[in-house]
Parts: sequence; structure tokens; C-alpha cells
Amino acid sequence: MTTQIGFTPPEAAPQGGEPVRRRHVVYLPGYDPESNKRYRALFAREFARYAKRFDLGSRTVTRAETRPDGLVQTWTVEAGQPGLETRTTYDVLLWDDLVRADFRRPLLASMGLLTAGILHTFATGKLFRLYALNWKYGNVILYPFGMTVILAALAALLGTGVAHLIAGWLPGLAAGAIGAIAAIGLVLAAIPLLDRIFLRQLINDWVFNWQHSIGRRRDYEARLSLFADHVAGVCRTGEVDEVLIVGHSSGALTAVEVAARVLERGLPAGPRLSLLTLGSGLPLVAIHRRAQQTRADVMRLVGSDRLVWVDYQAPQDWMNFPGFNPARDLGLTPEGPVRNPLIRSTKFREIIVPDVYRRISFRPFRMHFQFLMANDLPGEYDFFALTLGPQALRDRVMNPRIVPLRPEAAPEPVPVHREI
Repeated sequence: MTTQIGFTPPEAAPQGGEPVRRRHVVYLPGYDPESNKRYRALFAREFARYAKRFDLGSRTVTRAETRPDGLVQTWTVEAGQPGLETRTTYDVLLWDDLVRADFRRPLLASMGLLTAGILHTFATGKLFRLYALNWKYGNVILYPFGMTVILAALAALLGTGVAHLIAGWLPGLAAGAIGAIAAIGLVLAAIPLLDRIFLRQLINDWVFNWQHSIGRRRDYEARLSLFADHVAGVCRTGEVDEVLIVGHSSGALTAVEVAARVLERGLPAGPRLSLLTLGSGLPLVAIHRRAQQTRADVMRLVGSDRLVWVDYQAPQDWMNFPGFNPARDLGLTPEGPVRNPLIRSTKFREIIVPDVYRRISFRPFRMHFQFLMANDLPGEYDFFALTLGPQALRDRVMNPRIVPLRPEAAPEPVPVHREI
């Protein structure tokens, strides 16, 4: 597969139209047990940094409110230069309760499921395809498996050593039981360290993607339906100029699946419907031939003239698939003309100051979250201009109005936070 980043479908929807004055952003988090806290805090911090640095004009941000059912967290933003202000309702659709349920599963059980998933992916050849798409992501996939094997080996050595050590004083069965307890104790004692290096997060994330690809996540499928109902309701009210569905990381897959289900509901003519995927992990599920619903969802969007889909990729990010084009690389034939997605590079080298770029280049999680953070320098990729600015998504991508720095602003060091 080519690593060139950039594609404009020949049958893409035309650009142009009135500026966006009212927008409804629907953000889909990735596989994250703390998304009910993380993304509001990240948005507030980064938007404050962005406003200090860029000539944004006025801005106001309301407090976040969470719906009683816990599925939607909402706030509003008003920002822009005089005469070009845009009012944005910003929703985060939450499914972190499903993720936390996975985290309550015993670590040993998760390791067993991970091993089964890796072996299945290896046997079906999908692991090799993922490596071919991005060898760095392939290493990220194998990292939790390799650490699982190492931890299992250390636990086995400890258990065997303890059993042999006390075999002279206790019967063989009792010695073996104590050895097994020692091995399990090592695994349990290692959990805080594993959490610090994101191992349990990656284990459960991989298990989730594998289960989803083989049709074993009915809880998640049910949540997708609720999310689609919410977005369809926003579209039907007709109170905004653009409904923008945004997904980052594995949340990009969720955004694609939600967008496809929204289209299935047969929406009448109304607001512009746009889909923005950032640092997508879409191939993790979509390359599996058993993931028939997901693959059908992707191809529905590829040929749709009802929405515009833009996919931003970054070769510096280990946890996406730069150069991946679903219209070409899934081995599926679109039913009609290819209209989506427009594929662009974030060009991180051009929007991050060099000293910061050097510091974060070898921090995969930090670079992965750059998609959602304030630029250091003006550029075509600008998360806040895309989601809060006066241009509709396709207009912004095809003919971006670059937001300039404030005259007195100078790039400030980017804070490094452990959670990202």
C-alpha cells in the first residue's frame, strides 16, 4: 500500500455555501474508561491555549452538563471575529461505562482473551495485513501480547521456583498450590505498574476490537443505535447549519458506524452532515471479513452523497494508518461512484515548533493526542478551526482560511501530561 497521504474523490460533493453560524458537534471518544472526564478537560485546556495564541476574536464556553441517562455530555461555545461568530453545541457521546465493565474483568482473563485474539488474527492472516498497513501500529498491537508472554513466563518461573523450594517440607500438591498462588500474586502485584505503562488499556482495547470484529459486542452495537438516534434527532430539528460527527482513534470507527446508522434512518433534507475522523484505527476491525456490518457501513459512506467524510492522518502517529484509503484498501467494490473520504495529512511538522516536536516524537500516546490539541503554528490542520470555525468541513479542507497568530503571541511550551 502506498504511504502517500492525500486523496480527493472524483465524485466528492461540491464545496461552497453560506458560512456556518450554528453548528452541532458530536464527538465520539475512543476506547477510554475515563472519557466522561478526559475530553471536557482536554477541550477546555487546549481551547484556552489556542485562544491565547491565535487571533480568534471573542469566545465564551459554558459549563458541561451530562444528561440524566449518562450518555451525552454537552456544552456550548461561541467564538469568532465580529460578523463571523459561530455558536457550537458540543456533545460528547459516552460509552465509557462499557469500557469500565471490561476493566472489571480479571486481568488473567483479559490476557487469555488477548492471546486467543492474537492467535486468531495470526491464523487468518489479518495480523500481517495490519503490519503491511503500518508496521509501527503492528508493534503497538504486539506490545501487550509480548508483555503478557513475558509476565506469564516470569510468573511461571516464580511459581515453579517456590514449589521446588518448599517441596522438601510439604506434599507435592500443597507445594504446587503455593507455587501457583505465588505466580498469581506476582501478576496481581504488577497491576499498578502495568497501568502506568498503559498495558491493561492496550490489552482490553485489542480484545474489544477483536470481539467487535467477530460480532461479539452486542452491548456496543446497542449503544451505536442510541447514538444514531441522538444524531438523527439533531439533524431532524434543522436548527443548525452543520452537524459534524467527530471521532478520534478507535472513536473514529465509532463515528463511522454512527454516521452510517444515521443515514439508514432516511433523513430528510436538512443541515449539512459532515464526518471528521482523526488518527483513525478503522482497519483494526474493518479488515476482518467477518466484520460484515462494519465493512458495509464503511462502503455506505464511501458512496454517499448525503454527507462529507474527511479523514486526517499523520505518519508521525504510531496509532493510525497513514495512506489507508477504505475505498481502495478493504478489497470491497463500491456500489456507485466514490464520493468519500477526502484524505489529508495533518502535517504535524509544520504546526508544532521544532523543540516540542523533538520531545514528543518518541512518545506515541502524546503524539496520538496531538490531533485534539492546539497548534503551535498556523496551518491547514487546525482542530478548533475545523470544529468551531465559520467554514463547513469540506470548505475548510478544500480552501482553508488559516487562523493567524495573535500579533503579540509567541508559541509557548506544550505541557506534557501523563494521561496523554
